[in-house]
Amino acid sequence: MSAHCCDHDTPKVETIVNLGRYRKILWIALIVNAAMFLVEIGAGFQSGSLSLLADAVDFGGDALNYAVSLAVLASALAWRARAAILKALSMMGFGLYVLGAALWSVWHGGVPLALTMGAVALLALVANVAVAWMLYAFREGDSNMRSVWLCSRNDAIGNVAVFMAALGVFGTGSAWPDLAVASLMAVLALHGGWTVLRQARGELGQSAGEDHHGHVH
Repeated sequence: MSAHCCDHDTPKVETIVNLGRYRKILWIALIVNAAMFLVEIGAGFQSGSLSLLADAVDFGGDALNYAVSLAVLASALAWRARAAILKALSMMGFGLYVLGAALWSVWHGGVPLALTMGAVALLALVANVAVAWMLYAFREGDSNMRSVWLCSRNDAIGNVAVFMAALGVFGTGSAWPDLAVASLMAVLALHGGWTVLRQARGELGQSAGEDHHGHVH
């Protein structure tokens, strides 16, 4: 999930051999993830599937991450940390929303549309595999490149989980498989968001310390 695999440091420009190609692939990944975010948000509400909504949050987090990577590719640590805090708070907010919606659905929700869940999950899987394939050439690059590739690969695993939830809903006629997967993804988003927030606050402190020492001289 993006909660764990996208909280990476922005690479120094000079460490990237094929910066132009990498930037182009990041733009493609941004567009694909933003489009899938809109598709899954719509399908999630239309089908009543919380796991689709949770996966949409994942796509949204990834799109924001790619946008941040492009915007602050060569920026100072403090700006990257501030951008990471924004992303972390967004992830945690969406995670809380999905958990709250899951609790509400236990008593008031209906059974989601399994066929819509399965079809959109397969589309999302294709999208993530395509992005992972494009990023495959950079998997052995610096930590930023590797983490972005791992992000798409791990997201594909999340898509498989949503598809399995769709099979569970179809087979049991119950919403529980959908609620279970959605809750798990929401918890991962909360955990990841908290991890990113702590790291970003530490980096802001580090940046402030460096600025202080710089002014001392």
